[in-house]
Amino acid sequence: MTQTYFVVGTDTGVGKTLIASALIKHFISCGSKTVGMKPVASGCDEVDGHLINDDVTALTQASNVVAPLALVNPYRFTPAIAPHIAAKQAGVTIDIQVILAAYQQLSASADVVIVEGAGGFLVPLNQNETLADLAIRLDVPLILVVGMRLGCINHTLLTVEAIRARGLQLAGWVANQIDPDMAMFEENLETLQQLIDAPCLSVVRYQQAPLVNI
Repeated sequence: MTQTYFVVGTDTGVGKTLIASALIKHFISCGSKTVGMKPVASGCDEVDGHLINDDVTALTQASNVVAPLALVNPYRFTPAIAPHIAAKQAGVTIDIQVILAAYQQLSASADVVIVEGAGGFLVPLNQNETLADLAIRLDVPLILVVGMRLGCINHTLLTVEAIRARGLQLAGWVANQIDPDMAMFEENLETLQQLIDAPCLSVVRYQQAPLVNI
């Protein structure tokens, strides 16, 4: 049976791809066929007639399962804006059922699937559904990436509350320092460790290298 984790974040730009790629490499090192998936990506560039996203490229490079782009990244948009707005501009409606079908096909060829969300946990995907609804439909353990910067305690506790309210399993969280000059890093980390009823899987200090090089 395929093992899956859904990597979500406290916000956009908190390092979900960094952590998702690290998870992929971890499972590969354990001998598992592992593939990354990013169901929805905005901020894509056109390359050889295809819309390509840097996060998706990083996940693909980390994976040891070769899969079609349409399965790894079913929805791709050019502007770097909220997915539902980008989709509306493109005349497209993001359909969770399409994402689930792609996920099932990926699962058939891998031991482990690491799914990376877009933006924060409650970002809208369409007029009626959010990323949280996708999490409910996937029904797999979540790994929360916490962007360690000023305000992270509030952002994190709100996200954890939203996860718990939906009856979802929080397998753990990762503290990722995205502000190199964050004041009271250790104190903020200690507070989160005391208040989150899930294990801290890793503490990642500020990363300067591009994601595609991890």
